[in-house]
Amino acid sequence: MNRTLVIIPTYNEAQNIALALRRVMEQSSDLDALVVDDGSPDGTADIVRRMQSDYPDRIDLLERPGKLGLGTAYLAGFDYSLGRGYEVICEMDADLSHNPNDLPRLIEAIKTDQCDVAIGSRYLKGVRVVDWPLGRLLLSYGASWYTRIVTRLPVYDVTAGFVAYHRRVLESVKLGAIRSNGYSFQVEMKYRAWKRGFRILEIPIVFTERTEGQSKMSSAIVREAAFKVWELRIRSLFGKL
Repeated sequence: MNRTLVIIPTYNEAQNIALALRRVMEQSSDLDALVVDDGSPDGTADIVRRMQSDYPDRIDLLERPGKLGLGTAYLAGFDYSLGRGYEVICEMDADLSHNPNDLPRLIEAIKTDQCDVAIGSRYLKGVRVVDWPLGRLLLSYGASWYTRIVTRLPVYDVTAGFVAYHRRVLESVKLGAIRSNGYSFQVEMKYRAWKRGFRILEIPIVFTERTEGQSKMSSAIVREAAFKVWELRIRSLFGKL
């Protein structure tokens, strides 16, 4: 199958999901979307079901019983994509902080064999973040710098959540061994791909803070990411990745 799947995890994104899906669908007729909803009480899943009638056979919905985390949402989406033969699999936020208009650039980099992993990078050749408070920007940028130092991963935006993978990456990486969520999930996926010799390309994007809904960032996510990079480095040194 020469099609692309865009995986969009959701929790309480009723204010954003319809527009996000519509803009994804507008990019190309070869794009499908999978929404992985963690039991949103605000009716996010109901909106997705209504959108399915507008785009028959192009939007699917995976409903989970509760808030199980970003990492497990993407892992469920990866399993779905591999089982249905998608060639390129993308991660994208539902809140439109990732511009769907950038999807074709990430996908094209994969399909023209420029790379195996294409990252929509906020920090390549400068900082491209709009409307973030200074504290959050410093936290994110500092986390990328810290991770590069510890793991030696040659990526400027290691916590980026706007990513496209060729299916061969997901087939090679031991997805069943991944237990990370949040930022650490994004770090672990990139690190495992790099350690297996896959080519990673960063493509500059502009990241815009959400205008509707609430951020899912928490102190627990930050702590997990801070410790996870050391775990990854140590496991790699002992050949246990």
